[in-house]
Amino acid sequence: MAGPLLETKLHIPRRRRDLVTRPRLIERLSRGAESALTLVSAPAGFGKTTLLAEWLAAAPADGPAAAWLSLDQRDNDPPLFWTYLVTALKTAAPGVGANALSLLRSPQTPVEAVLATLLNDLDALPIDVVLVLDDYHVIDALDVQDGMAFLLEHLPPQLHLVIAGRADPAFPLARLRGRGELAEIRAADLRFTPGEAAAYLTGAMGLMLTARDVAALEGRTEGWIAALQLAALSLQGRDDVAAFIAGFAGDDRYIVDYLAEEVLQRQPEPVQRFLLQTSVLDRLCGSLCDAVTGQDGGKARLAALERGNLFLVPLDDRRRWYRYHQLFADVLQAHLLDERPGDVPDLHRRASAWYERNGEPAEAIRHALAAEDFERAADLVELAIPAMRMSRQEAAVRGWFRMLPDELVRVRPVLSVGFAGVLLAVGEFEGVEDRLLDAERWLNTTTGVGASAEMVVVDTAEFRRLPATIELYRAGQALARGEVPGAARHARRALDLSPAEDHLCGAAAAGLLGLTFWTSGDLEAAHRAWADCMAGLHRAGHVADTFGCAIALADIRLVQGRPGEAMRTYEQALLRAPDQDGSVLRGTADMYVGMSELHRERDDLPAATRHLLRSQELGEHTGLPQNRYRWRVAMARIREAEGDLGGALDLLDEAERLYTGDLFPNVRPIPAMRARVHVARGGLGEALGWARERGLSVSDELSYLREFEHITFARVLLAATERSVDEATPFLERLLRAAEEGARTGSVIEVLVLQALAHQTRGDIPAALASLRRALTLAEPEGYVRIFVDEGPPMAALLRAAAKQGIAPSYVRRLLAALDKTDKTPPVRQGLVEPLSERELDVLRLLVTDLNGPDIARELSVSLSTVRTHTRNIYTKLGVNNRRAAVRRAVELDLMSRNRDR
Repeated sequence: MAGPLLETKLHIPRRRRDLVTRPRLIERLSRGAESALTLVSAPAGFGKTTLLAEWLAAAPADGPAAAWLSLDQRDNDPPLFWTYLVTALKTAAPGVGANALSLLRSPQTPVEAVLATLLNDLDALPIDVVLVLDDYHVIDALDVQDGMAFLLEHLPPQLHLVIAGRADPAFPLARLRGRGELAEIRAADLRFTPGEAAAYLTGAMGLMLTARDVAALEGRTEGWIAALQLAALSLQGRDDVAAFIAGFAGDDRYIVDYLAEEVLQRQPEPVQRFLLQTSVLDRLCGSLCDAVTGQDGGKARLAALERGNLFLVPLDDRRRWYRYHQLFADVLQAHLLDERPGDVPDLHRRASAWYERNGEPAEAIRHALAAEDFERAADLVELAIPAMRMSRQEAAVRGWFRMLPDELVRVRPVLSVGFAGVLLAVGEFEGVEDRLLDAERWLNTTTGVGASAEMVVVDTAEFRRLPATIELYRAGQALARGEVPGAARHARRALDLSPAEDHLCGAAAAGLLGLTFWTSGDLEAAHRAWADCMAGLHRAGHVADTFGCAIALADIRLVQGRPGEAMRTYEQALLRAPDQDGSVLRGTADMYVGMSELHRERDDLPAATRHLLRSQELGEHTGLPQNRYRWRVAMARIREAEGDLGGALDLLDEAERLYTGDLFPNVRPIPAMRARVHVARGGLGEALGWARERGLSVSDELSYLREFEHITFARVLLAATERSVDEATPFLERLLRAAEEGARTGSVIEVLVLQALAHQTRGDIPAALASLRRALTLAEPEGYVRIFVDEGPPMAALLRAAAKQGIAPSYVRRLLAALDKTDKTPPVRQGLVEPLSERELDVLRLLVTDLNGPDIARELSVSLSTVRTHTRNIYTKLGVNNRRAAVRRAVELDLMSRNRDR
């Protein structure tokens, strides 16, 4: 984050002194809390915030815990929005959200990973929580809307969401209505009734009005609360009440304009000046107002305005922070532009300076841009970029750059390179090279900072790093385009240009160079480069980032046929990265996924499963962005080894939906894995369809990047016709030579296994045993098991023939024992950790229907709280976190038919 969070956004507004109690709406809100979402939607000035504050204040002490978030335009930045939302929830449930906040601080983390972690925390809560999002209409960012839709779709029963705004949110409201999961309060509900209008005007405001006057005013405003409030202020001290009411007419906009003028004109000139000058602020405190107005006494002035009920909303209990009612602020800003337009830039400049002094650079930049003081804004942006980059707020920085004049950015090399980095981060490659060239122009024509009067540099440390940073960005850009030689060239330059003391830059360059070697199939060079990257990250103190290096190093060793070294890589990474301050470092979960895969290959399925469960226990926030799909791929391999091929396919489908790419070469594509499972279960048509879609042929040019696909294609050919087996034989010979030339022993073993099976199919047993002997010789020292056992009965027959010839006798006996155990174990499906109780089965039966929580409670004659408890237990036992997944898992386990049998 570029500055602290505004805690005032998280405070529930205090109840107003002039509050008109509204029990009919309070009761509706309380009933609505039984559904997933309550929507309070109405135009400005209908009392949405006041009503919700009253409802929460009136809640019983043993009721749900309440969390509040007041939104504004800046919250359209996704990381900032989710940080505020999670922090708001922590105010109600302190044990929630720590992991999600940690994940939000990790670069490139998908929002769904953050939300999944948060939802898991909420699902474990022993209490219910109400979360109010006020002024949600300001949120129009698609990324935020998508994330909210995901949150709503997977909302656990403990959380009730209340959204208040001037427009309906972009949610599937019709579907929620159909499910009975939506409660709504709209403008027609919020309008003051005649009785409420009378209570407000004659009671709270103390006006001496007749019943006819009240009825007329209520009729003219149609119960619109803001208009009634403005009218009441204008009526104070008037003698011509009846005439005023009789002349009160017009639509909402004109009413507000007219009455605001009436209110403003009745204030002393110093108060009017204060109101207009401070209207440029979203939030007000005494010292900020003093800075903007150039006068002292801002704190006392705010207190006086609050006492006078002059549309000032307190934001905390200490009377430090306030905001103007939005309608009133709009009118004040319009008057300021009409009456003193020349003052506006200077007011924003003063606000910018105050925010800079108080450590809030994002607000300082916003006001500098509003003042069109672009030089100052550019200075502030240049200094803020490193922190914004670390907190994943590139979208916000991109917005700042859109407002800065291009000619100003071009004379600032640090800003130009920062702009290029932001464009790369958000996937906008066009214009990146132009920005880098702009910066290079200054580097090529100057000997240091200040050598040219035209060049502007604010962050001198970043300026010194520019040559290496430019090459890093060019390497990343080339890799993204698939230009491996160019990426390697730029990565080497970055490595040469990195200052000796800049370990982080050197590590990044080594990592990029390693990626180019890896992509080209030069695995030993890739391993050396990644080892250098890991060492540099350790020296720079970026221990958590070394886990990504460990994954790369272990993957390389596995392809090279050295799973023992791969295992040591994972284990040593964990040993070198102890817990810091009691928190688990990001990437830890990935280490356990990697070790699980190695245990599976050794046929230690219990250990493989334990490692995956350990990864799951740590939580997705302790994994890299790719952890979610990698975990499912690893679990699919275990399911396949257990004989649950359908379960394996389901997991691979889910993994593909969750796939998150990075610069690592995707050498084992999920569709190819799925094709292998189809072959294993006899789904030859699906496997052939995959091969056609990928355009695979035995005459293809071979490369490391497509080696996994080509070996998979060979498997498809072996499972097809006798003719296709004949085609596969020379193709396998080509694959074997390519793997041997690249020293990819892991691939060599697999190709030799397939060669042995191909010769066996053709009846050439001596050739089959020759290929098998070579495979066993390479595999035995590293303890490979599943690479043979997964081939089933045909491999068992070959191994028995090998045993008769005395080939690797002890190793063959071990493999035959594993095959015998597999043959005697029927295909299994994942069972329940703990069986569902009779009552939980009853609830499960109703979860399949369209009934909502309250309906299920009525059907079973139990309380809603009891239904929620049973639902949480069901989710835990089924290993899911939402209703839809629970239903799907219940069908997989055939629990519904068992339920009917009862």
